[in-house]
Amino acid sequence: MSVQARTWRASSRVAVLALAVLIAGAVSLSLGASGLGPGDLWRALTGTADPATETILLRLRLPRAVLAALVGGALGLSGCTLQALLRNPLAEPYVLGVSGGAAVGAVCVFVSGLAVTLPWTLSLGAFLGAVAAMALVLAIASRASPGGMDTRVLILSGVIAGAFFNAIILLVLSLADLQSFRSAIFWMMGNLSAADWEAAAVLAVFLVPASVVVLSLARAFNLLSRGEEVAYYLGASVQRVKLTAYLAASLMVAASVAAVGVIGFVGLIVPHAVRLAWGNDHRLLLPASFLAGSAFLLLADTVARVVVAPAELPTGVVTAVAGVPFFVVLLMRGGRR
Repeated sequence: MSVQARTWRASSRVAVLALAVLIAGAVSLSLGASGLGPGDLWRALTGTADPATETILLRLRLPRAVLAALVGGALGLSGCTLQALLRNPLAEPYVLGVSGGAAVGAVCVFVSGLAVTLPWTLSLGAFLGAVAAMALVLAIASRASPGGMDTRVLILSGVIAGAFFNAIILLVLSLADLQSFRSAIFWMMGNLSAADWEAAAVLAVFLVPASVVVLSLARAFNLLSRGEEVAYYLGASVQRVKLTAYLAASLMVAASVAAVGVIGFVGLIVPHAVRLAWGNDHRLLLPASFLAGSAFLLLADTVARVVVAPAELPTGVVTAVAGVPFFVVLLMRGGRR
C-alpha cells in the first residue's frame, strides 16, 4: 500500500472517531432526568429556547459533556502512552500509583473539612497528591536503576507506592466522621456531577501541552515496540523518550483525577480496542485513543445520569462494569497463547 493510501486511511479513521465524539456529545446533551430532547437542544443552540431549558442544556449539561470528553481523551491517551512505554498491553494509567496519591490528597481535604468551606481545595489537594506520587515513583525507579529508567522497576515502584497510598487512605478514613467518609468514598468512585467550565478550562491547560508532547513521540513509540536496543540503534533517545512519556502521561492522569475523581478502565480498554481494530502504528493509535476515550466516557456518563434517573450513578462505576469483563477477556486470550 502506498504512503498516500495509508495516510488517507488513517485520516478517514480519525475523522470517523471525531464524528463519533460529536454524536456521543449530542446524545449526552439530549438525554437526562429533565426529559429534554434533541428538539430542545436545537432550540437552545439557536437561542430560541426558554431560559430554564437553556440553563439546563448550556450551563449544566454542556460543561459536563466537555469535561467528560476531555477526561476520557486524557485517560485514553495516557493509557496508550503507558502501554507503549511499558510495552505491556494490560498497562493502564493507574498502575503507577498516580491515582493513589491523588486520592490521598483528596481524602485529606475531605477529612480536614476544607472541601466544605473551600471547594477549590479538593482539586488542588488531589493534584498535589498526584504530583507527589509521580515524583516518588520516579525517584524510586531512578535510584533502583541508576543506569537508566528500567520499565520493570517503574511498574514495581508504582505498585509499591499504590499499596502505600491505599494504606494511608484507610488510615485517614478510619479517623474521619461519617459525612467526610461518605463524601470521600463517593469522590473516589469518580463522577462528573460537579462539572463546570472552570474545571474544564483547568484540565485543558494541562491536557493540551501534554497531548502535543505525547503525539510527537509516535515514531519513537513505534521504534520502542521493537525493543529498546533496536530503538537506540535506529536513532531514538530511549531514556529521554521514556522519561518524557512517563511525565506527560502522569500529568494527564493527575489533572483528570483532580477534576473528576478516580475513573478506571478507560485507559485500559480504549487503547486496546483501537489496537485490536486498527493495529499498532502509534501515529494512528495515539489520536484514535484520545477520540475513542472521549466518546466512551461521554456515553458512560450519559448512562450514569439516566439509568437510575433522577438519581445518578458514579461514572467510575459504569466504566468499571464495562471494563472488568473486557479485562477478563484479555487475560483469557493471553492465557491461550
